[in-house]
Amino acid sequence: MITANAEARVAILKDGPYVVTGKISLTTQTIATGADGGSESWEEGEVFPIQAKYALCRCGQSENKPFCDGTHAKINFDGTETASRAAYLEQATVFDGPELRLTDVESLCAFGRFCDPHGKVWNQVAHTADPEVRATFIQQVENCPAGRLVAWDKRTGKPVERILPISIGLVEDPEEHCSGPVWLRGGIPVVSADGFEYEVRNRVTLCRCGRSRNKPFCDGTHASVTVQSE
Repeated sequence: MITANAEARVAILKDGPYVVTGKISLTTQTIATGADGGSESWEEGEVFPIQAKYALCRCGQSENKPFCDGTHAKINFDGTETASRAAYLEQATVFDGPELRLTDVESLCAFGRFCDPHGKVWNQVAHTADPEVRATFIQQVENCPAGRLVAWDKRTGKPVERILPISIGLVEDPEEHCSGPVWLRGGIPVVSADGFEYEVRNRVTLCRCGRSRNKPFCDGTHASVTVQSE
């Protein structure tokens, strides 16, 4: 969907960690909720020192989270990648509106829940001719960390979203009392353990609890098992 950055890259080691290269910034990103508990915005927290290369835990058992400490080998972690390798649009369900359309690849859901407030984005898309609804709809879709949801301008055929700065966020979810996925932003290439290059997308979430059934991508399992980052 977007052009890959020449230096930034995440390489997946077989049954091991995510190896990050290209001096990509790493921060914690916390889901901030409204009075009703609905996901409303992102709050940046800890900023880690920038490194040219680092390995992020993928099994969820490291004693040095978010970084790998080799525990995956001791516990015989099975990191087999099971996600579809088809392009995003080949997998997407389309919801049509008067000026915008919404595409949705449900298998990529990272359970950020930004889609739910204000009547849910799947219902809002039909009312996006209303400027107020349109603005709220676009903001909620853009906040989806996984890129499961994308808004499209029907006139131009292009996505309606900002291209994010190249960076990695570690999602924290206080409302669900758990830690979420590794959030890749800005078009960071992901290379599988067998050398396959996944489609480059603006927003991608990778499993860091080790339990996703859609590896390497997050499928929201962390929330059901309340996985913590520490």
